[in-house]
Amino acid sequence: MRILIIHNRYQIRGGEDECYEAEVSLLREMGQQVQVYEANNDRVAKLGKLRLAADTVWSGESYQTIEHQFQKQRPDVVHVHNFFPLISPSVYYAAKRAGIPVVQTLHNYRLLCPNALFFRDGKVCEDCLGQIIPYPGVIHGCYRENKVASAGVATMLGVHRTMNTWTKMVDLYITLTEFARQKFIAGGIPAEKIVVKPNFVRPEPEVGNGNGGYALFVGRLSVEKGLDTLLAAWEHLDHQIPLKIVGDGPLADQVVAATKRLPLVEWLGRKPMAQVHELMGEAKFLVFPSKWYETFGRVAVEAFAKGTPVIAANIGAIAELVDSGRTGLHFRPGDAADLADKVKWVLANPEKLAQMRQEARLEFEAKYTADQNYQQLMEIYQQVSISKDRL
Repeated sequence: MRILIIHNRYQIRGGEDECYEAEVSLLREMGQQVQVYEANNDRVAKLGKLRLAADTVWSGESYQTIEHQFQKQRPDVVHVHNFFPLISPSVYYAAKRAGIPVVQTLHNYRLLCPNALFFRDGKVCEDCLGQIIPYPGVIHGCYRENKVASAGVATMLGVHRTMNTWTKMVDLYITLTEFARQKFIAGGIPAEKIVVKPNFVRPEPEVGNGNGGYALFVGRLSVEKGLDTLLAAWEHLDHQIPLKIVGDGPLADQVVAATKRLPLVEWLGRKPMAQVHELMGEAKFLVFPSKWYETFGRVAVEAFAKGTPVIAANIGAIAELVDSGRTGLHFRPGDAADLADKVKWVLANPEKLAQMRQEARLEFEAKYTADQNYQQLMEIYQQVSISKDRL
């Protein structure tokens, strides 16, 4: 099958970039003919504000490039991972004009929310959900904390909602969890146009032994990731278990301050993936304290691959991924005392923790391997190709 994959990279490599790269690599290794069209946000600084705003709504450059690519080699399917902000939804229209089916993976909530997170002022916010023009996001400057930039995003969303771009120009959407699927349905995407396909971990890590004697956090050091809840919980724990923190971000100073105040908290900064997986395998458990509606939770799945249970906030997709009592535990989002209680319970029940380790690995093998993901992805491509042939 000939597949054109489209992706707008971020300036700082993020989870969407990793998932996109993993799919491209997997498809090519399985013998599929994959072309790639990329934009990189490094270009944003070189564009004027008016040009960037215009390109966000409709990029003539992307439309022409894709149209020219179709003339050279017509793909069987176009798969868009991220079009924002440089590529724009114009690529949908180029594919539609050529009669090529379009699949869009929804890695975040950008089609429904200007900041793509449903998160504002330290808590979940759904003010823009279902709005034709998401004006609350403009009022609060939700995109980059800038009202002008937020107005540009809101314009893009409003224009394309009015043009029925989201409902007519995309043949099938992929969400990573059922939770995310339900949010997009609530936001106006037809239910029959959304399927669930999770991310995967590849290469497949070997199972760890959990003998490191510490808890682990891996992720961006930011408000929505629940760093304040995590650090406050270790205030409650009174030196019961060390906590290692892997990652970087805007709250790094708070983490540094916590390491000085709490001797058992250690900040390791960014680490290569191989080292992260090694740390996961040795950890007693991973803590996932997010406050926002995660669309997936790749870190949790990586922990499962290593046989490491996850103590997760009972919110969004991460609550769906973690089966409380089997592959980990849930705690009330933002409740440091409840998180501390769950940690104490795990430490007091080593036999149950050992059972959770086995179940976590089984969960990975059942749902998140590359082989399974490849089969699901090819079924999706076949589905949209057959639907186009019937028209």
